[in-house]
Amino acid sequence: MAPDSAARTPDTSGLLAGSAPPDAPPGTCWGKSVEPAVIETVIAPVLVNPEQVDSNGVVISPAIYRNAPSPKIVQERQETWFETPCEDVMTPEFIESVQRALAARNIYDGPITGRLDSATQSAIRTFQEPDGILSADLSLASARALGLVTVPVPAE
Repeated sequence: MAPDSAARTPDTSGLLAGSAPPDAPPGTCWGKSVEPAVIETVIAPVLVNPEQVDSNGVVISPAIYRNAPSPKIVQERQETWFETPCEDVMTPEFIESVQRALAARNIYDGPITGRLDSATQSAIRTFQEPDGILSADLSLASARALGLVTVPVPAE
């Protein structure tokens, strides 16, 4: 059977204040995308009555089974941490730049407001989804890909 489509809708819990993966460098900000487990329903035999045997071990009555639906996990739940621009970067001016960059890529068609409204968050999610980030929170990698955040140059 096909996986339940509702189970594929990711939970985008947003930026987690004070939360970060264990190896996160100090002073960095993080978001987490949670993709729920994919569960499908399979039909499997279920024992209704066990076989009956006499004292000599001869089967008097065979086991009785019936087919019944049973859930099966096809893909485990997945949590993905991703670095985000910190709160002090997410100014209305920066968000306007995000909106313009997404509009230039024909992903955002709303007004340039400088607010993280639902249309902006939907466009961010659409932009990031091919990279496996199922979240409406802007990742630092996406901000760099949009040309909005500098890429650090390694020290020589």
